[in-house]
Amino acid sequence: MVRLLIKIFRRLKYHYPDYIIPLLKSRSNKKIFENMASFHKNRTALVAAIALLSANSISAQIFSNFEYRGNDKIYTQNPLKDNEFYSPILQGCYPDPSITRKGDDYYLVNSSFSMFPGVPIFHSKDLVNWKQLGHVLDRPSQLKVEKAGFSEGIYAPAIKYNKYNDTFYMITTQIASDIGNMVVKTKDPANGWGEVQKLNFDGIDPSLFFDEDGKAYVVHNDAPPAGTERYSGHRVIKVWDYDLEKDQVIAGTDKIIVNGGVDLSQNPIWIEAPHIYKKDGKYFLICAEGGTGGNHSEVVFISDSPRGPYLPAPSNPILTQRYFPKERKEKVDWAGHADLVEGPDGKYYGVFLGIRPNDKHRVNTGRETFILPVDWSGTFPVFENGLVPMKPKMAMPTGIKNQTGTNGFLPNGNFTFKDPLTAKNLDFKWIAMRGPRENFISSAKNGVKIIPFPVNIKAKSPVSALFHRQQHAAFEAEVSVDFKPKSENELSGITCYQSENFNYVFGITKKDKDFYIVLERTEKGASTILASEKITLSKPVKLQVTADGDDYRFSYATDGKNFVNLGGTVSGDILSTDVAGGFTGALIGLYSTVANDIKL
Repeated sequence: MVRLLIKIFRRLKYHYPDYIIPLLKSRSNKKIFENMASFHKNRTALVAAIALLSANSISAQIFSNFEYRGNDKIYTQNPLKDNEFYSPILQGCYPDPSITRKGDDYYLVNSSFSMFPGVPIFHSKDLVNWKQLGHVLDRPSQLKVEKAGFSEGIYAPAIKYNKYNDTFYMITTQIASDIGNMVVKTKDPANGWGEVQKLNFDGIDPSLFFDEDGKAYVVHNDAPPAGTERYSGHRVIKVWDYDLEKDQVIAGTDKIIVNGGVDLSQNPIWIEAPHIYKKDGKYFLICAEGGTGGNHSEVVFISDSPRGPYLPAPSNPILTQRYFPKERKEKVDWAGHADLVEGPDGKYYGVFLGIRPNDKHRVNTGRETFILPVDWSGTFPVFENGLVPMKPKMAMPTGIKNQTGTNGFLPNGNFTFKDPLTAKNLDFKWIAMRGPRENFISSAKNGVKIIPFPVNIKAKSPVSALFHRQQHAAFEAEVSVDFKPKSENELSGITCYQSENFNYVFGITKKDKDFYIVLERTEKGASTILASEKITLSKPVKLQVTADGDDYRFSYATDGKNFVNLGGTVSGDILSTDVAGGFTGALIGLYSTVANDIKL
């Protein structure tokens, strides 16, 4: 057993103190774990090692044949024609998009908060058909979110290509482990990214701009100077000169270029997510304004210099959905946080975040990535149809064919995703929370084995769950679970997860000599058992969750085909940010633990 633990630490390639190996060799297993407190800084490795070490003493749990089906009416009522595609282009929790171009290749990234790996990155040749390349931050040395809440971690990444040194940059804010603002680089976004370079400034939402003279600049959101804050939400945009050799802002070059927003007398809130572009000899600064909510918008400023002064356009905002009735059909809201790029047809396009609330105005799918053409025929860019109620369909760019859902391109609209979970390398859609998924999964003949951590889903630490984003207001998701718990401390099943404090758990556990299926609701950290039922386990059990807007139902089939509902219809309110707070969409998790606290 000790040899196995040593092997695990070496396999995980984590640094450990010199005294650990002698300690392991000289003490009992019980004493080992008592003394592991001194190894707290490498807690992810420790928890993973304990889980793997314990694998032989707990019940096997194999998840197989996962299926997710989207059933949104907006897509059935708006079928595509040959020359159309759907927006959002990335459904589910893919907020804060940023985009860049090198030649005919487009690259897009999103915020990932405490998901692991972090910063999903996508590639396209035409802005319609996208493939996921992987993640920018794919190892613990880059992403230190082990103790972060779900809505902490990575905020608002910006990806930029510097054609003058043929290098891609991803700059972002990591709200974890005292990292703050940071940058990573690569020559090839499909072939991994370098280590983190911490940046010497405060604030959030940094973005890089590379000028034709070889100079570089960083713009970002920050607090106003001490003693000058006029109201809650008063923020500023700063610019710094950036040293490309040292990958660092140049001390003393910071300058406020926007104070408050377009019109400070109106007390605008949360000017953020800045990006600079150069066109026709002028510099354009676009920013989100109004906060990520019903007043969200995109605004634009102009200058003769990247360092300002910047003047707002005479007609702002250039994108918003805040002026329209709350009860409108096919509603898109919160539009803003945009980034612009020139498309393959010579037109400009903008990607931005938005939400599609359900009938009760819940936001369970989170903030998604939308796209619109941008009219830049005049002095200022303006989103086409960005100031009228948005529609789900868009005209295809000239000469482009819609291949979404085929040839390896991501699906769009209503789609079905099937995964037997037998592949050695799982689909990029599957993510973990606060640590690598490889720390708790292993391949099995018929699926994936999740080796449970000694913490449960409510922990603010790495949890043993594989997550898939909820991408539709109406959906069905099901999975087969081969599991016979040996004690009441063991549980395996499905979690619908908004955060560590707001979630549902639907799983199999044990009490005395009997097996049970249970449904638990956690709100504000307080848990309630909604239903439980004794079951027999003679074969793998199918677990299913379905949703139709705010109505969720959890069902099981011990024979693999005849589903029985548990707990009736329950509210999905706790899976929405308007109830749970935070910035994320809901996730569907394949979950296992040996720290089950659902006591029957």
